[in-house]
Amino acid sequence: MVRPPELVYEIFAYSATEQGYASPGGVRLDTLTGMEHALITERLALRPVTAADHPALLAHWTLPDVRRFLFDGEALSAAEVSQTIEESVSDFAAGGYGVWLIREHDRAVPAGTDLVGTDLVGTDLVGTVGLRPLDDDGLEIFYSLAPGSWGRGYATEAARAVVGHALGTLGLAEVLAEIDEGNTASVAVVKRLGMVPFAVVPGELGPMTRYRTRPRTS
Repeated sequence: MVRPPELVYEIFAYSATEQGYASPGGVRLDTLTGMEHALITERLALRPVTAADHPALLAHWTLPDVRRFLFDGEALSAAEVSQTIEESVSDFAAGGYGVWLIREHDRAVPAGTDLVGTDLVGTDLVGTVGLRPLDDDGLEIFYSLAPGSWGRGYATEAARAVVGHALGTLGLAEVLAEIDEGNTASVAVVKRLGMVPFAVVPGELGPMTRYRTRPRTS
């Protein structure tokens, strides 16, 4: 099974299936209204990936700076990207989780928009975020960000939406993360969000630390 990268997170979410507007800014998100499992945050629009996103995902996931901790540093083939999309579509249909595209509100592109053959393939993509099984322990959260989107807090913002969806809408008891020892950026976010480490396991690039978060109690 193709495995996207590690991610860190905290609870926070808005569902575009329930609101046609982004929350505090009031930006209209007509392209996401009514789309099942779409999520919006203060700055970002998240929607499930589709087959039409293949060119953008292939361009994004094969960038050296993106795949350093993604797929153990290997560049995915076009067939592997197709497999990842198919698995995500299946997981959303069966369990309400998978891989979301991340874009800024004013650059959100409707699913099915054909950018192939243009200079726009992948250029408006902030990144991806999602949930996937971690062995038999539960679901872990992962993300990838385009280099131009680094250092803006987008990973945390997108992760909050997805973890809120997992712990709220899906009713999960916990969400996990698995981070390579050398992935200092994700480790720093984990610490800022108060994630709790609970195990160290071997990985392709060296030791990996596992973290968990659970619903907050009043």
